[in-house]
Amino acid sequence: MNKFSLAGIIIVQLALLCYSVATIKEQRSSIISAVVLSFLTIGVMFDITATVFMILGASRGIFTLHGILGYSSLVGMFIDGVILWRFYRKNPVGTRVTRPVHLYSRFAYLWWIAAYITGALLVAFRH
Repeated sequence: MNKFSLAGIIIVQLALLCYSVATIKEQRSSIISAVVLSFLTIGVMFDITATVFMILGASRGIFTLHGILGYSSLVGMFIDGVILWRFYRKNPVGTRVTRPVHLYSRFAYLWWIAAYITGALLVAFRH
């Protein structure tokens, strides 16, 4: 495994941790806090960095099934961040999120987890 791919794998673990903290906290409380936004924003930054490293280390091209899943899940989490930041700025602190916002966050996270699992399985079966 080359150093770019290895760096991407390590960094994506940090994205997983940040996304999980942000999403679980939001899903349990239905409130967007500074903690949720911080972890989600840092998660997106880790995810972008990991994606760049994985592209640099890719041996099979950038348009694979896992690549497309990964790009779409990154876009989904980025959009989730934009939605949550907008909601946070437009509403008083402590306001419960609307059902569509709550459901979108859950869907985006589950889609990201699906991409993460497919990547882990691909690495496991390749080595």
